[in-house]
Parts: sequence; C-alpha cells; structure tokens
Amino acid sequence: MDDVATLAGVGRATVSRVLNDQANVSAKTRDRVMKAVAALDFRINPQARNLASQTTKALTLINCNSLDAEPNSYYFAALELGALRAAAQGGFELFTFNIYVEDRDRDDKVLEWFETGRSAGLILSPPLSADPALARRLIDAGCPTVCISPSAQVSALLPGVGLDEERAGYEVARHVIAAGHERLAYLLGIHGHLAAERRYAGALRAAEEAGLPGDAIAAARGDFTFRSGVELAEQLLEQRPRPTALICANDDMAVGALFAAHRMNLKVPEELSVTGFDDAPIAAHIWPPLTTIHQPIRRIAARAVERLTEALLRGRVPEPGPLELVGYQLVERASVAPPAL
Repeated sequence: MDDVATLAGVGRATVSRVLNDQANVSAKTRDRVMKAVAALDFRINPQARNLASQTTKALTLINCNSLDAEPNSYYFAALELGALRAAAQGGFELFTFNIYVEDRDRDDKVLEWFETGRSAGLILSPPLSADPALARRLIDAGCPTVCISPSAQVSALLPGVGLDEERAGYEVARHVIAAGHERLAYLLGIHGHLAAERRYAGALRAAEEAGLPGDAIAAARGDFTFRSGVELAEQLLEQRPRPTALICANDDMAVGALFAAHRMNLKVPEELSVTGFDDAPIAAHIWPPLTTIHQPIRRIAARAVERLTEALLRGRVPEPGPLELVGYQLVERASVAPPAL
C-alpha cells in the first residue's frame, strides 16, 4: 500500500479508502490510485486485513492422506485434539482441511484456503510439511505457517515441531536386533512421507551397525492403514526364508500385521516379532500388546499451534529455526521375543 501511495502521489489512508470503496475520495484521485494498483499488480492481502481488523482468529490444520486409503485415524485425531486445545487456549478457533496426496492441485488448494481470508495461519502435517515448493509459495504469500515433522529442506524455510524420527526408528530396530533377529522386514508408509522414511533410515543404520548384510531388511510400501498392514505382512511372510520380525512404520499397519500372522497360524512373538510406531491406544489392547515408539502427537500439534499463535498475537510471521524436538519413548510390550531356533 505504501508503494501504491507513493506512485499515486497520495497518502496511505487515501489508498485504504479507495480499496475499501469508502466515500470522501474524488473520482480523479480514485482513478489515479487504481492506475497505480494496476501498474504495480497490487493485490489486497485478505489475511493482513483480517488481522489488522481482528476479524479472523481462526487457524487451519491441513491433513494429507491417500485418496484410496482409510485415514490414519489415531494420528489425525491426536493431531486435531492437540491443536484444538492449544488454539482454544490462545483464543483461536481451529479448522481442519483435508488434502489428497494424489491431487495435482493440492498446493493451489492450500494457497487458496489461506488467500480467501478464512484462516490467520496454517499448520502443515506430513507429507505436505516435506514439500519445499509449497513452503516457498506460502512464504511468498505471506502466510504464517508452522510445520509438523518437516523435512530438512522445509525446516530451513519454515518453523517446525517434531521428534528425532531417525533415532526413534534406530532404537526400535536395535531392540529387535538385540533380541536376536537377523531376517527382518519393514512395512513402509506412503511415498513422500519423509518423517516415516527417516524411521526406515534409522532401522537400516541399526542393521548396518549390527553387521547384518545389506539385504537383511526386506521392505514393502503401504499406506499406514490396517488393510495395507494385512496385505504386506502376508506378502512378506510368504518369502523364504521367512522374516522373523516385522518392523512397521505405524501402529495401524502393525496391528494389521498381527492379524495376518494370526490368520497364517503364526505364534506372536514365539514365531514372529512385530513392532509399531505412535503408541496408539490399540497398541496396548491388541494381543499380544504391541512394542512400539510412543510419539507424543498431541503435544507436537499443540506446540506447533502455540508457536503460531504466539507469533500472530505479536503481529509477526513465525520465523524458521532449528526443528523443535519433542521427546519420545520406546515402549516394550509382549510382541517381541528372540526368534525360534
């Protein structure tokens, strides 16, 4: 607006009156301002307007999953609950907006949501939080954004909250290997979910440190759902020699793997060990109870919202910095035991 005012030779207040179609502006002055607007390709930032007038105190949590997959119900529900509580404490409302991984216009839809002025800022969850091109577009649009479990590239551009995924993946794999397992299989999540890929990288590091051969971990890609856990486990357990342990990228797939093992009449953990990730409530109630990584999802989402609201209430855009790490815990239950001789 300052640039428009300078080019038109008027004050900033006059530009504001013209753009808001208010009275007390001559036709000649209005025309001069609008020509300056056109020359500079100036566009009203609805978010800035709403913040200045305090008409928008809503945030949006953007989730992303595969079109054909059932949602990772616990993960998304925990994100929403943590974000909702923190937003309410900060005096903000919370919207949720779901995007499909396969949608070619997904980035445009994220930008459009913000540019309509419906939200004061965004919280991006994986895999959107791993997309540097989207991050740059949000920065260019002046959109206040905080990411959950961002990639290293996005962390350099936008602030983020998460856990040390690689280290957590390393610890759960090391636990399995320490039990004596040398033939492992890994159930991966959706392509592009870099946070989950880092868990797999940690498992590979644990295998390498233990001196296992490069093909010690067979991998198959799923979509974080119970169904994909069943299907992938059945495929992997038909291999010969059969894996003695399945390491899963989340608990939903791990529960599916347990179901497949039971259906194949394999005893868990006597004949097959299984681990998950997240520590969803079902992990403690399935049989046998699931060894997993406790990821404090609600706390991660809450911290992302807190960082966003703190910046907004100061009239600022959240600044990037080192990824804020939240602690995790390896939860040892009854689904892991030494392999049968």
